[in-house]
Amino acid sequence: MKTASDARFWDRTSRRYAKGAIADPAGYERTLDRTRSLLLPDDGVLELGCGTGTTAFRLAGDVRDYLATDFSSEMIAIASERYAVDLVPNLVFRTATAQALAAERVKYDAVLAFNYLHLLRDLSGTLGSIHALLPSKGLFISKTPCVGEMSPLIRLALLPAMRAFGIAPYAGTFGLIELSQEITAAGFDILDIENHATKGYDNRPYIVARKR
Repeated sequence: MKTASDARFWDRTSRRYAKGAIADPAGYERTLDRTRSLLLPDDGVLELGCGTGTTAFRLAGDVRDYLATDFSSEMIAIASERYAVDLVPNLVFRTATAQALAAERVKYDAVLAFNYLHLLRDLSGTLGSIHALLPSKGLFISKTPCVGEMSPLIRLALLPAMRAFGIAPYAGTFGLIELSQEITAAGFDILDIENHATKGYDNRPYIVARKR
């Protein structure tokens, strides 16, 4: 029921989310460029938590197949509207979760999860599903806000209050060390941890991991 409630939150806010600007455009471009350098032209790629598809449209042309998913049907509806205008032949949008996709037993060469892991109520379970979605040596690439490293005022007061009033989603409060431990425990070797922020460190580490 909690997951359904989370999906409803993103359904309600999807149109406002779609109008939002990228906070750090240069940092975002660094993330795109780094991800492209890791993907091969013949790769089949899965993106989890794709939102309205901004990243999918930018990366799909560099690989063989690209499945972009989100558990919010309204986010996928907006992405599909954009797709009707900007047709990318090898790009598919679909409402789905990592757990549901893992049950289909289809493997992807790379799984991407940008601004996604902190929104999960079952982080370890989802990482297990991601592990199942990859072949041996497959890549898991993520960029995650680490709420646990943000100001205590934001973490302990502001975010809980916003969630109580329905104006903020669920967010896990782990830090980079905890996140790294979760990824490793799920069966991955971490290859790189990078900071793509234009200025300073914005608490959103970019992590490249390989399935053991």
